[in-house]
Amino acid sequence: MYHQYQAAQLAHQATARRGSGAVPVTTGVVQKGDIGVYVEGLGAVTPVNTVSITSRVQGQIVAVHYREGQMVHAGDPLIDIDPRPYEAQLSQVQGQMARDEATLAQARIDLDRYRAALSKNAISQQQVYDQEQSVKQFEGTVKNDQGLVDNAKVNLAYCHITSPISGRVGLRLVDLGNIVQANSSTILVVVTQLQPITVIFSVAEDYLPEIQKQLRLGHKMTVQALDHAAEKLLETGSLLTIDNQVDPTTGTIKMRAIFANPDSMLFPNQFVNAKLLVDTQHGVNLVPNTALQRNAQGAFLYVIKDQTASIEPVTVGVTNGTESAVQGVQAGQVIAVDGFDKLQNGVKVAVRNANGPPAGVGRPGANAKASHPSKPGTEAH
Repeated sequence: MYHQYQAAQLAHQATARRGSGAVPVTTGVVQKGDIGVYVEGLGAVTPVNTVSITSRVQGQIVAVHYREGQMVHAGDPLIDIDPRPYEAQLSQVQGQMARDEATLAQARIDLDRYRAALSKNAISQQQVYDQEQSVKQFEGTVKNDQGLVDNAKVNLAYCHITSPISGRVGLRLVDLGNIVQANSSTILVVVTQLQPITVIFSVAEDYLPEIQKQLRLGHKMTVQALDHAAEKLLETGSLLTIDNQVDPTTGTIKMRAIFANPDSMLFPNQFVNAKLLVDTQHGVNLVPNTALQRNAQGAFLYVIKDQTASIEPVTVGVTNGTESAVQGVQAGQVIAVDGFDKLQNGVKVAVRNANGPPAGVGRPGANAKASHPSKPGTEAH
C-alpha cells in the first residue's frame, strides 16, 4: 500500500509541475576563481635521443640479449658477435709485441756495454751512436706493437654491443646466426629514449611577444600534451626552448617542451595537441561553458532567482574546455546549465539537480582553480 501511495504522490507532483508550467532545469553557480590563458598548437612527440646501432666489426651474431620493446639502461648488453677471430688477432699482436720488447731490452743492454767500452777507449764513438739509433728503432717498433694491441682490444670490445643510452628497444632487426659486416649501413637495433621526452609544436607568431616576455622574466611555462581528439590530458611538462625563426609560409614558430613522461603516455612521433599556459587570471567570475547561451545581441546566462529564470547579458573572456571567465554576473548567483530549449525570460523553473540544491550553492565564492582543465577549448585572443 505504501508503494502505491508513493507512486501516486509522485504522479501527482509531476502533474502539478506540468500544470504549473515550470521548466525542469539543472543549475550551477557562478564561482570566483582563477583561469589559465592558453595558447594551443599542433605538435609531435620527439625523443631527446634515438640511437640506430650498427656493427663496427664483421662476424656472426652469437647472442641476442634483448626482447622486442624491452626497456634497457645504458650499458645493458644487446648483441654479441663471435669474438674468437679477434681474440686470436689480439694474441698474435701481443706475441709480436713481447718479442719486440725482448729485442729492445737486449739492445739497451748492448748500448750500456758499448758505453762502458767507449769510456775505456775499447771501441769507437761511431759504434755507440749506431747502437743508440738501434735502440730508438726498437722503441718505435714496440710503440707500434702497442698500437696494434690496443686496436685488437677495441675490435674485441666491439664484439659485445651494449646500449649507449637508456630507453626502449624497437622491433628485432637481426636474428641469431646472421653475418654482419663492419661499418655497414645495416641497423642491428634501435634504442629510443622515452624519459624524458619532448614535444615540438607550432603556435601563431602573434603570441611570440608574450611568450618571450615570460621567458625573459625566467618564468617556467607549463605545457599540456593532449591526445589526438584534444580531450584527454596525457602529460604535463614545461617549455624548453623556442626556434630561432618564424616560418613565413605558415606564420607560426616552433617550440619544444619537455616532459618527464613517467608512464610513457607520450610515444615517439605521436601526434598531440599542445597547450601552453602563458598567463593566469586570478579572482574572476567563472561559469560552466554549458551555461553560456548566445543570441543576436551576444552572450547571456539564465540566472535563477525565486524559481524564476531571467536573462543576464554577459561578456565572455578567457575560455577553456570546461568553463569561462565572464563579466555581468556576481559570484554565488545560481544559473541554469541545461533545459534551454524551453527556457525564456521570466519562466518558472523546477530545479532537478541530482544532489538536491543547485550545484555549488552553500559555498559561493569558492576558489575554483582552472589552470589545468581536463578538457581543452579555445584560447582567448
